[in-house]
Amino acid sequence: MPIRAVLFDFGGVYTASPFSVFAQAAVELGAEAEHVLGLVFGPYDRDTDHPWHRLERGEMTLLDARNAIIALASEAGLALDPLAILARMATSGGGARGAVVAATRRVRERGLRTALVTNNAREFRAGWRALLPLAELFDAVIDSSEVGIRKPDPAIFALALRELGGIAPEHAVFLDDFHGNVAAARRLGMHGVLVEDDPASALAELERLVT
Repeated sequence: MPIRAVLFDFGGVYTASPFSVFAQAAVELGAEAEHVLGLVFGPYDRDTDHPWHRLERGEMTLLDARNAIIALASEAGLALDPLAILARMATSGGGARGAVVAATRRVRERGLRTALVTNNAREFRAGWRALLPLAELFDAVIDSSEVGIRKPDPAIFALALRELGGIAPEHAVFLDDFHGNVAAARRLGMHGVLVEDDPASALAELERLVT
């Protein structure tokens, strides 16, 4: 099937992965990475009422989600502030990954449609949007906190494909740094590509799919 559209995640694709940042913080706390990730992000391969999931659906403020997660961590015997850990990404000075931006431009030069599909918080909107020239790179931008749907709910992929002109899933590629989201896209019929800390292999796979 010829590829007609490419959908990209934001964090972990265009920037360092927040999951990697929290995994490193877990080491510093003397805790298992999976335990810390579960406390902060909940069962991320499902859509639940965990505070972070509610935040990403726009149902909870960042402050309320932060306080709820601090309380969950405290009950587990950990002193953990999710915003303090996320702040490390902002102060690292990494910015957007040039290789991924360049790959996005090449996709568009081929005449393919592009979309950004991100699980995010309303309060982060101005910060992450400033990192990319969105109008130049994407035909559609789907922010979970604005549409009230978050990955891995298949409805958010269906929405993105409609925004791109009703493209069938089998004609689309999706890149994300979380395996559960990639698996959800594949179940819908899309080509899923997992992006690791070094995005080179994922970009090579994308190039293979769209060539």
